[in-house]
Amino acid sequence: MTANDTPQPTATYDSAFLKACRREPVPHTPVWFMRQAGRSLPEYRKVREGIPMLESCTRPELVTEITLQPVRRLGVDAAVFYSDIVVPLKAIGVDLDIKPGVGPVVEQPIRTRADLARLRDLTPEDVSYVTEAIGMLTRELGATPLIGFAGAPFTLASYLVEGGPSRTYENAKAMMYGDPELWADLLDRLADITAAFLKVQIEAGASAVQLFDSWAGALAPADYRKSVMPASVKVFDAVAGYGVPRVHFGVGTGELLGLMGEAGADVVGVDWRVPLDEAARRVGPGKALQGNLDPTVLFTDKDTLTAKAREVLDAAAGLEGHVFNLGHGVMPNTDPDALTRLVEYVHTATAR
Repeated sequence: MTANDTPQPTATYDSAFLKACRREPVPHTPVWFMRQAGRSLPEYRKVREGIPMLESCTRPELVTEITLQPVRRLGVDAAVFYSDIVVPLKAIGVDLDIKPGVGPVVEQPIRTRADLARLRDLTPEDVSYVTEAIGMLTRELGATPLIGFAGAPFTLASYLVEGGPSRTYENAKAMMYGDPELWADLLDRLADITAAFLKVQIEAGASAVQLFDSWAGALAPADYRKSVMPASVKVFDAVAGYGVPRVHFGVGTGELLGLMGEAGADVVGVDWRVPLDEAARRVGPGKALQGNLDPTVLFTDKDTLTAKAREVLDAAAGLEGHVFNLGHGVMPNTDPDALTRLVEYVHTATAR
């Protein structure tokens, strides 16, 4: 399938997750978790043992197994493709690695116009392992949707310019303010790379895609609108013709929710800082919402977990469409049984 084809109903079309994304009536509120395939699962730690993170993302059989693990164990309504937001950058030759306990570290940060030449276009051949893994996954998943994902241009730029994780984004923001033309060209280049990565996933069989602008919450709304949003719009526009739901998520983005919806998302992800009914007011009509239980609630007792989940469901009661999720990713020390109980509770409490 390409963006010019008319989307055809698939085995996943009538799933609760895709119905909620389309703001249609659902049999129950669908649930999935960001980072559901990961360190909280003992079976994940076992199969990943001794294998570096980025290498694990290039092994189709391993990717398939890790992606399926939470679907088997937790009973979630969607799988999320096991990968990392820096995979496309690594695939085009950026010298980077994911260092345990640190995160992505870039050997030579992007700081000048000459550095832009290192960011070439991404081709499907660069990530053939993604196509292979998604083919394997869709055969195994059947009617369960697979969510593809990518890092948004700003978040990728923050790693590339800073050289690694940052709390202040001083170099990235300095470029954004001090050399707006270079900044715009960098984000535009990253938008093309991101869009190409999402297209590979959709054409291989992903039923929906999520754009992670994890660190966009560091921006003021005016700066986001002027200096970041155009690149995100370009990404969403590039995949609009495929007809798959597009989700947009960031951390600490309460002041940006309306703009993140405007960028082209069908579903806006909300972290735990803003109640879903207030988030709906900020986003406006015509969008589904995803979220937004605080991940730390999973460390409490069963009654507290149920009560806090009920608060999220009550706040979501009037929404056009709601996908239950955490307000950020599953934490490594989370008890998987708590996740299973949460899925069961949401399904039971919202059964129609």
